Amino acid sequence: MTQVSESGTTLSSASATERGRAAALTAAFLRGAFAAVLGLGSLAALVIAAWISSPYPDSGAGGALRIAAALWLLAHGAELVRPDTLSGVPAPVGVVPLLVMALPVWLVYRSARDALEPDEGRPQLTALGGLCTVAGGYLLVGGAVVLYARGGVLSTHTFGTALELPLVPLLSAAAGVWVASGRPLSPLLDRLPRPGRADTAPAPAAVAAGRRRRAVVAMRSATAGTAALLGGGVFLVLCSLLWHADAAQETFLQLAAAWSGRIAVLLLSVALLPNAAVWGASYALGPGFALGTSATVTPLAVTGSPALPPFPLLAAVPAEGPGMVVTWATGVVPVVAGLVIAWYTVRVAAPPYVERDEAWGAGDTALAAALAGAGCAVLTAALAAVAGGPMGTGRLAEFGPVWWLTGAAALVWTVTIAVPAALTVRAWRLRKRRGTDVVDGPEPAAGAPEVREAGAAIRSAVSMDAPPDAPVDGTATKTARWRGAPWRRGAGTADGTADEGAMEREEGDGAAGGGTDGPPTADGAAPTQEPYDFLRREAFLDRDAGETGRAAAEQPPGGPPTGISPDRDAEPPPEPSSESAPESQPGSTRESEPGSAPEPEAKKAD
Repeated sequence: MTQVSESGTTLSSASATERGRAAALTAAFLRGAFAAVLGLGSLAALVIAAWISSPYPDSGAGGALRIAAALWLLAHGAELVRPDTLSGVPAPVGVVPLLVMALPVWLVYRSARDALEPDEGRPQLTALGGLCTVAGGYLLVGGAVVLYARGGVLSTHTFGTALELPLVPLLSAAAGVWVASGRPLSPLLDRLPRPGRADTAPAPAAVAAGRRRRAVVAMRSATAGTAALLGGGVFLVLCSLLWHADAAQETFLQLAAAWSGRIAVLLLSVALLPNAAVWGASYALGPGFALGTSATVTPLAVTGSPALPPFPLLAAVPAEGPGMVVTWATGVVPVVAGLVIAWYTVRVAAPPYVERDEAWGAGDTALAAALAGAGCAVLTAALAAVAGGPMGTGRLAEFGPVWWLTGAAALVWTVTIAVPAALTVRAWRLRKRRGTDVVDGPEPAAGAPEVREAGAAIRSAVSMDAPPDAPVDGTATKTARWRGAPWRRGAGTADGTADEGAMEREEGDGAAGGGTDGPPTADGAAPTQEPYDFLRREAFLDRDAGETGRAAAEQPPGGPPTGISPDRDAEPPPEPSSESAPESQPGSTRESEPGSAPEPEAKKAD
């Protein structure tokens, strides 16, 4: 029966674990599906609002929902097709609004991160399980959206969309799982070489921790450098829009006459503003961007004949011809990005006022800055690849920056500037500051007169036993230290009246073997001070009783008691009367003890 019951308990617990795991997988799957529905519903709400406010809608509510589904697919990198064109040839639309893409990326990232945080009573999913279930639920809704969007005003290629759609949910879910797992680093980062000699290499754990920290610093610096590039690109776009404000306003008013259409154009311009930031960053780096198959815009010149569709953001494109001083000055943007990378690297490698031994080495600092520059180049190339695409056929088949040229230029700019700047700032912070650092030279000996006087002054100043106006000398310091010694505390008021010579003899000058803190040990080393503890009241009473007994034993016949400190609160002994016994025996204390029986008179007579 015991074996049957134990087997039943094991089977029930195993089945409960499997049910909990199945419930966790189902919850993660539903999280992914809900993220897809939430992103689709947000875009559908905007499109329906624009359709309702439009005075001349071209289609019904079904057409508006299909447009929303197509825009949702475009946000995932899928290329749309406009079948209704003037030439009759379907025109592709491949420029993805990065602000619209940020919505599904954020939703999938949050869903994957929350899926690995188990609910109460449910087991935790593995990284692979959370990634597959969240992405699977998202792609299930995505497949239904692809089928629904067919036949609308904006359609997609089914096969191409099936290959492009999974990239966004998979990468976003992988990022969420990586963060939820504690941000583990890649094995390639752990195998990075560490500069330095082999004989002075630290322990493997310290090496792994140092490599991890260097990799984290490199990633943060790369993110900061990319943000600096994008911020510089936004600044260039806004300045150019202000410079060409008349042309931008004219284009904006031509695209739509009704307020509903103008609001739609304004929202589309805001959604494409991150794309314009990437284009501006590529322009500042040097490669620029393409406006059609036969036109390139760079700081040095605008070559070819740009194909500019009427759109407000495109009004910021410089005029045709060679560049000017203003366009050449855009090179400040990558310089600032390189300096930002160097700053974020040195703030950890060599913080302000850090000691030389605590700072990173020059090789580690240079390697971290170089890795950060490489990471910035990778991020910039990825953004450039997404920010561009075709806007039609013929001359509009190529629109935006070339990703590999942009990445190569970002690598050259950031590494060339970040590494020397990081090393320069590190050397500046580790320099010897006049008046603050220790001057190289022979240090004063420990027993030098000035050192002894300074130490005596400090100890006398912090001593609570010395009076405020006590002279700062060695004698006062010795006395204060002797009185404050742990074994002297609580010794009674009699010790406070001892003469100065006796204390100096007990303290000693080191030659007699006494030392300042007590008698030396057997091996001649300085004694170690043990922690001081308070004595109980019984200990004080026992000590007083012992001193009284010793004083009575040493008392000479007929004389006053000796050995007892005169400052004790003890009454003097009574003077012997003439009627008392002739002489008491030395050391006899029976007569003074209460309860002792007197001797018979017969014995006295004898």
